[in-house]
Amino acid sequence: MIEININGLKYNVEENMTVLEACKNIGIEIPTLCYDERLEPYSACRLCVVEVEGKKDLMTSCSLKVKEGMNIETHSKKVIKARKDILDLLFSNHPQDCLSCEKSGDCKLQDYCYEYGIEKGSFAGERKKYPIDYSNHFYSYDPNKCILCGKCVRVCSELQGTNAIGLEDRGFDTKVVAPFDKGLSKSKCVSCGNCVSVCPVGALVPKNRERYRHWEIKKIRTTCSYCGVGCQMDLLVKGDKIVGVEPAMESPNNGLLCVKGKFAYSFINHRDRLKTPLVKRNGKFEEATWDEAYKIIRNKIYEIKDKYGPEVFAGLTSARCTNEENYLFQKLFRAVIKTNNVDHCARL
Repeated sequence: MIEININGLKYNVEENMTVLEACKNIGIEIPTLCYDERLEPYSACRLCVVEVEGKKDLMTSCSLKVKEGMNIETHSKKVIKARKDILDLLFSNHPQDCLSCEKSGDCKLQDYCYEYGIEKGSFAGERKKYPIDYSNHFYSYDPNKCILCGKCVRVCSELQGTNAIGLEDRGFDTKVVAPFDKGLSKSKCVSCGNCVSVCPVGALVPKNRERYRHWEIKKIRTTCSYCGVGCQMDLLVKGDKIVGVEPAMESPNNGLLCVKGKFAYSFINHRDRLKTPLVKRNGKFEEATWDEAYKIIRNKIYEIKDKYGPEVFAGLTSARCTNEENYLFQKLFRAVIKTNNVDHCARL
């Protein structure tokens, strides 16, 4: 442990930490747009700058390591002015359509502009005029709203390992593109949507079937049911409908999802989905209670087992269930019904 001074107070922090990590652990909020704890520091947005005694220039806290006796100011007048100037530059070159933007209420640029009092961009000049890309089935890309934080590119290459996108050109003309293909049919993109999940603004947004504002939803943590990995995710729920999915920053997926986990949730709200057990009476299925259904299943199992033996039973379970549910299902057949005739729909 080493001792450092932050905003006039002494703190003991671990060595090899960055100033940003130390402040986060202490509870001091430093704004960031390009930082992601899973990636190496990038220092692209420079919004996390701090003032360090003995240094003439402001330093980016995401890349600056702590040192014994270091004196740091996170919200000095110089720091505040620098952050305001950065936000002013970003917002001056940003479509000011917050009222109609899908990201409103969940946009870090919007939040920081409000926090630092940036009401409008003061640097009037040429703005980006790129066409919006709707070619992906699951999300759209508006390069005019991109702030070039680079998170989408780095997550795609460093975490997802797909390398489907990159940064092209320099200066004002820099933009995120798919440089390896120049055509959708040859794209390396697997539509996982991890770029969408990390975008801090409205440049990358899902193609939602139902419009919603982020203050209208509640998040419900659950386990993805598509495979046995057990990815954790938050369902975005508006009323009684699921309108989106976000990956959870927990094991085993650590903030990542595949295309199924991220976008294939519409079956939950499908009009044909069964909501109650159905029991056939007089040749027609009728809705029944769970108690009625369980009683019928139990009686039929005992009746058939007594007459024909346990080997006439077979169980087929689903990849939509969790590992725990599948374990209980096979234990029911092996330990209670006494048969090993159990299989799974994902076995090829």
